[in-house]
Amino acid sequence: MTARPFRFGISLLSTGPRPTWQARARQVEDLGYDVLQVPDHLGMPAPFPALVAAADVTTTLRLGTYVLNAGFYRPALLARDVADTQALTGGRLELGLGAGYVEAEFTAAGLPFPRAGARIDHLAATVTELKTQFASAEHAPPLLLAGDGDRVLRLAAREADIIGFSAMSAARPDADPEQVLADRVAFARTAAGERFPTLELNLFASTVSVGTDPDFTLVRQVAPGLSDARIRALPGVLVGSAHEIAEKLLRYRENHGITYLSVLEPALTEFAEVIKLLR
Repeated sequence: MTARPFRFGISLLSTGPRPTWQARARQVEDLGYDVLQVPDHLGMPAPFPALVAAADVTTTLRLGTYVLNAGFYRPALLARDVADTQALTGGRLELGLGAGYVEAEFTAAGLPFPRAGARIDHLAATVTELKTQFASAEHAPPLLLAGDGDRVLRLAAREADIIGFSAMSAARPDADPEQVLADRVAFARTAAGERFPTLELNLFASTVSVGTDPDFTLVRQVAPGLSDARIRALPGVLVGSAHEIAEKLLRYRENHGITYLSVLEPALTEFAEVIKLLR
């Protein structure tokens, strides 16, 4: 079977004035990224307006949410916003959804913070509503569902076009980091059955450092107490020369079928060197 080609997304964390934001969108396209992504956290850009503004100054760049917190939205209202954003971006929207996990953000938004199971139930109901609304649409946006837990992976295996992994459970002291990723992919493969060959697999890289001293602050916030060596072994930590990182991603594609990588804005220019090697 021919390997699926790589795709690369980058999450931008701030907008600024319209000219600044649009210049950065053009830079993302010029550097060879496939998808400009906007996260969904309070204090960061409002995803849909930012993506529409980016569409105005780009041509081939896909535009994605990575990922929307489904708990912030009523499904029918979200479906309306998705439909208009898909139209206003010229059909370039990629819709990423997750169950939400930051309790403080729910509180700040004046929303209850349900237990994990209830949040996943709401995510599933949101997916059902979106599928219903777009059932007759000529071009529905591809759906990415992100999460590492069994229930979210089953939902993604059944409903999504793209499954997003973070493999942060690999941070457990007793875990073999890459084996955790392999196990999560195997779980999704079993859950998807005959659908699996049609699915694209995405990995979120929380830390990227190409030939420079890495900053592990973000990882330590999620998994305090890990040694530097342990952090470097995590699937979503890409540290080394451009060639070393490219080799790691080629191994991920060969061994796990991961072909879609998402990185954060601080790595914008340095990760572009890796992209050049993998084209």
